[in-house]
Amino acid sequence: MTTVHPVKPSKPWRPTPKEVSGSALVLIGATVLSIVTVNMTPLKGILAYTALFVIFSIVGNVLLGVSRRGFRTISDSAATVLMYFATSLVLLPLVSVLMTVISRGAKALRMNVFTQNMAMTQPDGPYSQGGALHAILGTLVLVLFASLISVPIGILTGLYLTEIKGRAERLIRFLVQAMSGVPSIVAGLFIYSVWIVGSSGGFSGISGAASLAILMLPTVARTAEEVLKLIPSDLREAGVALGGTQWRTVAMVVLPAARSGLITATVLGIARVAGETAPLLLTIFGTTTTNLNPFIGPMSALPLYVFQMLRTGLNVAIDRAWTGALVLMILVTVLFALARFVGGRQKK
Repeated sequence: MTTVHPVKPSKPWRPTPKEVSGSALVLIGATVLSIVTVNMTPLKGILAYTALFVIFSIVGNVLLGVSRRGFRTISDSAATVLMYFATSLVLLPLVSVLMTVISRGAKALRMNVFTQNMAMTQPDGPYSQGGALHAILGTLVLVLFASLISVPIGILTGLYLTEIKGRAERLIRFLVQAMSGVPSIVAGLFIYSVWIVGSSGGFSGISGAASLAILMLPTVARTAEEVLKLIPSDLREAGVALGGTQWRTVAMVVLPAARSGLITATVLGIARVAGETAPLLLTIFGTTTTNLNPFIGPMSALPLYVFQMLRTGLNVAIDRAWTGALVLMILVTVLFALARFVGGRQKK
């Protein structure tokens, strides 16, 4: 019996090792020529260097492509250089922000940041005293309750728009799109006027979670709708053909197939609200003590902690603010990685 081995599909568009080495030499040459030109001519500054680098890279890649494949590759080589340059421009602000937060936040990063609060420490106290424990726990509590409010409503909204498609479909889609453009301060003002002033509820974590849920809901709903649209209609038809009702087909077939995408929708919603400060100023008020009860008393959160430290204008407090921003970035990254890990395991 002859064993048939699967043949891997060829990818002729992928560059060969020889082409990769040639492109690397072109980039090195463009870098050297740009530096030499900037030093030997009146052209100065990062803008002049960048313009010269792009020009030399385009010319070098065009010449390299013409020498290998002829003149018909001129536009392809130039477009390739411009594509990589545009990608670099997109990544440059992200890398700059990350490096700035890491370099500035690491200065005051100590173990006590995760084990102590600021109840007994002044903002300009030594780095070894006080911490952001109350803000870290407050952020986790706020995100948890905001997710409990917005994720079920957002997923059910996505299911209505993709599975039910009732008479209110256009109205609901319009409202979801309108909510996605609501400024965060407006959400905070709404909860402040209805919850704190209107019902005399007082500052509390649940009011802050409600304001964050307003901002999180449209992100979850719109992402869930797009994810559910990607589920093949054959799966729905197969479920109905086996005798399942619509809700049973959705619960047993559609939702499990879209589980990974729905987890991604939840993570995007969390990333949307984890760094919000404006609504928290009007709802949780802020405190230097640890409060894990979201229903009674003011709470703190990492964005509010950063704002309050930065507002003092003290050098040590500003360093603490950068550390809070670094911890917030690490927290969001951990939540994202955890959600992707859980979603990947469930998908298998």
